[in-house]
Amino acid sequence: MRSTNNNSSLAYRDIPSVDLVMREPAVKAAVVTHGRHVVVQELRALLARQRSAIEQSAEPLYPSGGGLVEALLNRLDSIHRLSIRRVFNLTGTVLHTNLGRATLPVQAIEAVAQVLAAPSNLEYDLDRGVRGERDAAIISLLCRLTGAEAAVLANNNAAAVLLALHSLARGKEVLVSRGELVEIGGSFRLPEIIEAAGCTLREVGTTNRTHWQDFERAITMQTAAILKVHTSNYAISGFVATPRESDLAHLARARNLPFVIDLGSGSLLNLTRWGLPNEPTPMQALRAGADLVTFSGDKLLGGPQAGIAVGTQAVVERLRRNPMRRALRLDKGRIAAMEAVLRLYLDPDRIAEHLPTIRALTRSVDDIETAAKRMLPVMQRYVGELASVQIAGCASQVGSGSLPVDRLPSAALRIESKVCTDEDILKALRALPIPVIARAHKGAVWMDLRALDDEAAFVDQLRLVAPMSPA
Repeated sequence: MRSTNNNSSLAYRDIPSVDLVMREPAVKAAVVTHGRHVVVQELRALLARQRSAIEQSAEPLYPSGGGLVEALLNRLDSIHRLSIRRVFNLTGTVLHTNLGRATLPVQAIEAVAQVLAAPSNLEYDLDRGVRGERDAAIISLLCRLTGAEAAVLANNNAAAVLLALHSLARGKEVLVSRGELVEIGGSFRLPEIIEAAGCTLREVGTTNRTHWQDFERAITMQTAAILKVHTSNYAISGFVATPRESDLAHLARARNLPFVIDLGSGSLLNLTRWGLPNEPTPMQALRAGADLVTFSGDKLLGGPQAGIAVGTQAVVERLRRNPMRRALRLDKGRIAAMEAVLRLYLDPDRIAEHLPTIRALTRSVDDIETAAKRMLPVMQRYVGELASVQIAGCASQVGSGSLPVDRLPSAALRIESKVCTDEDILKALRALPIPVIARAHKGAVWMDLRALDDEAAFVDQLRLVAPMSPA
């Protein structure tokens, strides 16, 4: 019920009219930026909240006109701020799933901009003047780079696996080692993908030891495919055994079954050339006898989100004929980006120079430490007397299920405070114009610099903002 006391009446009279607030200089500027319609709409909503507070005999939400204008401007900024924003990934995980995984090279960004800003020959053959295939160029590049006879694409690797199983084994059994029934990001589990593809999972062997003879004994009239999964996001050690890919390929060929290998991440390069741990490649899987190999485009490959399947012409053609392929296909932006990234692999000697993912993974500790020394005084100025900043050694990880037990030596800016909590510091870093995502570890905040690819922008924003204040 509306209050009728004098204080309430005074409060109602203090509520400014819409027209009065719209004449404020700051609000006029907001109209130019955001448009009159949304400014009036949000202002009326704030005034309605003010009246509601008075009706409930509560304190006015905005006791001054300035407070009302400030609240209005904050609401307008919140509405128009893009939800997906650029951040600095200083977590120590190079391919961070929550932070977008691989960042694209300039060549890919320019290619995307061109095809999104104007009509393109996405599905038009310029030579013949007829309808063409949207992914023809990518398929040609994939076959050249991997040695495969054919290829097909989907919108991520889980989709590529789904398409493969639905095309090759729908209504029948798929044999998988019990130790390879992985769960990937977002609680998405391989058994669920197999079920969604309309297949029946047949577990083979045990969690820690599976032999090719176990697969041989498991084959029945209902068996439609053998699937081997690279356990890219965990490792089992100790008393373990897994059949060689070549042995499974020989068995599958003898029983006229397709042999599929899901690499998960998958790399088109031998990473050991840079001193990095070895990661299996599609080329190795094909040479071992796989009929189809699936892997991701936005992890170690360093491209946009995509699922890639390469293999024999006969097996890939079964995937291409599946009506589901259209529902899982790539849009024109990702096709342009993927082609640009794959073309960089034609010059592997300079791939680390052009591809951000490989550049971050191969960055030397000396280079990272040198950058840390340059940034230390700027970071210390930002935290002021609230904390101390030191350079400390740390270990990065690849991330996104790639090389799960391997670490890369790195360097970090370590922030320790007796005044602020770690969460206070992390929150302040996230509130910067370009949010900085770091991590708390052992009583301090660590900013691993391995994946920092734009030191100038990072330093510039710290120089422009006010020093951190107590929470």
